[in-house]
Amino acid sequence: MRRPTPEPPGPGQESVWDYPRPPRVEQVPQRITIRLAGELIADTRSAVRVLETSHPPVYYLPIADFVPGALVAAAGSSFCEFKGAARYFDVQSGGTVREGAAWNYPQPSPGFETLVDKVAVYAGPMDECTVGSEVVVPQPGGFYGGWVTSAVVGPFKGTPGSMGW
Repeated sequence: MRRPTPEPPGPGQESVWDYPRPPRVEQVPQRITIRLAGELIADTRSAVRVLETSHPPVYYLPIADFVPGALVAAAGSSFCEFKGAARYFDVQSGGTVREGAAWNYPQPSPGFETLVDKVAVYAGPMDECTVGSEVVVPQPGGFYGGWVTSAVVGPFKGTPGSMGW
């Protein structure tokens, strides 16, 4: 499969095709929030993002910055060739439960140790996820957990036909 033609970034934008492989972790200066069932369930200024070629950033928030009870251990696991073995969480608020909507790496691979006490959340099942004051759009396709903002351009992995990128 051919690599797609990257969209040219405008002023203040990043192309996901300039992100590295293996991925890079970096601090996020903006406030990050997550809402579910009309309630604010996470609010932090201590997030990091993982940048990987062809993917919008995946934001990892400190577990301690979620309201108590919002994250409940769930069945299932997966493995990332870079970050290691992931475990999953159900995300809940106000009687609403989104099964397997969050994950983390309790023993991440070398280079990703900063993720140990942080969790990533799929934006799609949430009411709203924000980076700064901007509401994010979920990465296409539902498999990957990137958050799309106006600061990034693609095309993004997850769209139809992108399996081989």
